[in-house]
Amino acid sequence: MSQYLLAIDQGTTSSRAIVFDLAGRPVSSAQQELPQIFPSEGWVEHDPEQIWSDTLKVCHAALSKNEVSAAAIAAIGITNQRETTVIWDRATGKPIHHAIVWQDRRTAPQCQALYTPEKEKWLTAKTGLLLDPYFSATKIAWLLNEIPGARERAERGELAFGTIDSFLLWRLTGGRVHATDATNAARTLLFNIHTQAWDDELLAFFNIPRALLPDVRDNAADYGYTDEALFGVRIPIRGMAGDQQAATVGQACFSPGMIKSTYGTGCFMVLNTGEIAVQSNNRLLTTIAYRLDGKPTYALEGSIFIAGAAVQWLRDALQLVRHASETEEMARAVTSTGGVYLVPAFTGLGAPYWDPLARGAIVGLTRDSGIAHIVRAALESVCYQSRDLLEAMQADGAALPKALRVDGGMVGNDWVMEFLTDILDVPVERPVVAETTALGAAYLAGLGAGIYQSLDQLSQMWQVERAFYPEAEPQRREALYRGWLEAVGRTRSR
Repeated sequence: MSQYLLAIDQGTTSSRAIVFDLAGRPVSSAQQELPQIFPSEGWVEHDPEQIWSDTLKVCHAALSKNEVSAAAIAAIGITNQRETTVIWDRATGKPIHHAIVWQDRRTAPQCQALYTPEKEKWLTAKTGLLLDPYFSATKIAWLLNEIPGARERAERGELAFGTIDSFLLWRLTGGRVHATDATNAARTLLFNIHTQAWDDELLAFFNIPRALLPDVRDNAADYGYTDEALFGVRIPIRGMAGDQQAATVGQACFSPGMIKSTYGTGCFMVLNTGEIAVQSNNRLLTTIAYRLDGKPTYALEGSIFIAGAAVQWLRDALQLVRHASETEEMARAVTSTGGVYLVPAFTGLGAPYWDPLARGAIVGLTRDSGIAHIVRAALESVCYQSRDLLEAMQADGAALPKALRVDGGMVGNDWVMEFLTDILDVPVERPVVAETTALGAAYLAGLGAGIYQSLDQLSQMWQVERAFYPEAEPQRREALYRGWLEAVGRTRSR
């Protein structure tokens, strides 16, 4: 009897598989760190073959840890780093180039060449997005233009494009299914979020052949079966969503006004706006939270490019810490940063600034500044950026939320959660299952397989592990935030 759900969570810095029981409790997991490739300044790539081999490896490892039989898996759900772009040969399945990662800024000149206020307004009206290198469209165009013969082969229908979910699905099904879900499609700049279809005008604008594109399906849908050779049995694939949308489902943010924020490599805040696609006046993104039974639920999203990646930078580049776990004790060791601010604009600034040419800075250094001050400033920067997003959402008409549901690797740091609730002046709720991205993928697979009957059923399964409440004096909160805004101003390119 099928007793489990398997979530594949392919992220920016790791590939992970988690087996959940049908009550949404993690049973076993396995994870593999993913090497980052930096060919040039502002360029970020991944090896798709490495992603595929790591994904298979962690799936087998998660199943074997608790001796879970592949036959006991009711369904697989896939969640993934969004916007990251792969083009592969339909005949061989081989990528024509490394994957271009969502953080990559190589197409900033192309975006600038295409940009006019009128064109961006037109793009935003169709897609909810901005004309920025972050999204897939200009990455696809770069690959077609730069890889010899790629454009001609694409026009002949020999090549396939996909975000990582689509690439993994192709490999898992032995090349039988070329599909994506509505949330990943909505991050390409090629998908009309109102008509729920690939848009011919957008394809013409970016000069991208329709023959490259995958089929677009609901988040809980039939995505075929795994090739029997992979696990010894055919396992149904029934759920798929981009990582932030999967986390929104895992956090049970199903009512308009509910909000979650994920603290992984980057930070992503998603506010459910229901049936209404709210168009932001403050450079937030209008996106699809999830689509079920053909009906989209919309969201406002703020995207921060660097959150946990700032701690990785402290560890790997500066070697100020050996392990991320050390940062909490170091932050508590000092009473403040002593006026130090770290603005982690290593790959530009995301929402609400959208400045791809901004670069990181540490400001306010004095002779008294030490390692602990810089480490604390890096942690604080994540919270300040969250405040930037919340301020933009309120300026777009959203009410101050009753609580912010949080997840991702950084939320295990109690000090960060305490500073976050203080700087936002909003209660922060950390769930029992912190890996809500994978949980959301499992829930969607369960919905697609008929194991769960409704979103209400999933809401009742969500549990809070700990809530944090603001204690900071309003005057101190605002003074700290003003200092942040001044620091950000120094990094801006425009």
